[in-house]
Amino acid sequence: MTVSARPSRRALAYACATAVALAVIAVPSAQAAPRAAATGGSLVLVGGGLKEDNAEVYDEIIKRAGGPGARIGVLTAASVPESQDPDAGDPDKCSNSACNGAYYASLFRKYGAADAQWIPIDLDHIDNADSDSVVAQVDSMTGFFFGGGDQYRYVTTLLHGSAHTDSKVLAAIRAKLARGAVVAGSSAGAQIASGPDMVTGGDSYRALRDGSTPGYFEDPARLGYLPGGGFGFLRSGLVDTHTGTEGREGRALRLAADTGHDRVYALDENTALVVDHPGTRREDVTVLGTNGVAVLDLRGARVRDGRAGWNLSGARYTYLTDGDRYDALHRRPLPASGKHPLLPGSTAPVPANGDVFRSTADPAGLPYSFRTTARALASTGAQATATATTYESGPRFRVTFAKRPGFSAWTSDGSTAQTLIGMWIAVAPQ
Repeated sequence: MTVSARPSRRALAYACATAVALAVIAVPSAQAAPRAAATGGSLVLVGGGLKEDNAEVYDEIIKRAGGPGARIGVLTAASVPESQDPDAGDPDKCSNSACNGAYYASLFRKYGAADAQWIPIDLDHIDNADSDSVVAQVDSMTGFFFGGGDQYRYVTTLLHGSAHTDSKVLAAIRAKLARGAVVAGSSAGAQIASGPDMVTGGDSYRALRDGSTPGYFEDPARLGYLPGGGFGFLRSGLVDTHTGTEGREGRALRLAADTGHDRVYALDENTALVVDHPGTRREDVTVLGTNGVAVLDLRGARVRDGRAGWNLSGARYTYLTDGDRYDALHRRPLPASGKHPLLPGSTAPVPANGDVFRSTADPAGLPYSFRTTARALASTGAQATATATTYESGPRFRVTFAKRPGFSAWTSDGSTAQTLIGMWIAVAPQ
């Protein structure tokens, strides 16, 4: 069985067109009714690429769902339905909502959940989102996991039209979250936790060059967003996923600046952002996993969009790793116990970086390129600033990284810059 990969825009456009009920293709209104704060439960949001052997994350979800008594409801409506999967009959190749649901359910049982069940909602079963029997199934669960694919499918299946109102099933999940349940998700399943202005697609270079547009677009490089957002479980910032592997820091900065947000949680793969008190002013997060979560802070950022192109200055980049916490209300990073400030011991210059956002056009592009330059600068005493550029030109964008007062790097081994706090970032056309 193959876990669903991101579908083509053409495939999803066809899927939506064939479902007559999907009048929601219009951009949802940003004026949707406010949702009740979820004070009792928690979120576990993974930036995609969640591996089967990531016991730290699976165990955390199960613990927060009640430990040995955990009952996990698995939602995979972001995947294509069986009717659109040519391999639906092959359990070793299938990549549809039903087989992906069975895959995750078996994993949660393997890790010790008392039960895990697929919640049967997808583009083939949209009516189930308002089925009383499915609501009863949801009400019997203590936690929920949203799988990957395309987050727009969650919008079309679990929300109602341009009014952006909850289906009965989503309302039930929201109520369970408020009463203490955990809601987890990976990739699209994490992205859908976003509030207003949820990203729908785009790459960093096109985002910096052309800006963002409300909507959902077949062109995967075009930066789009839904003003009405996703489910609104997380309120203190925008969310982006697959950040380091896909080089999405640029698109995250541009979308935040265009839409007036001053914070983005940019999640790396196989790593979770665990959120306590979600939906309240007291959101408090912890990072779990092998990579990290970037917090992009635009409070003091300045933006200009002139003849030469788009400019951003004064943004700050914090990169949190396993065990680190972040107090969203006070914007205070708290490095994990066992980490201590890094004293730069290297005198080597920061290596040149001609593909800071890992362009798909660059055959030699490496993942985590942006983070690599930031960490190299943190580790050297030879430079206070470093620059990197986009692979594309016309214009080519230059990213400047700077260690200014207030910046710190943290390490657990005495030599590696693991956690970075408050590095200054600027983006400008050359």
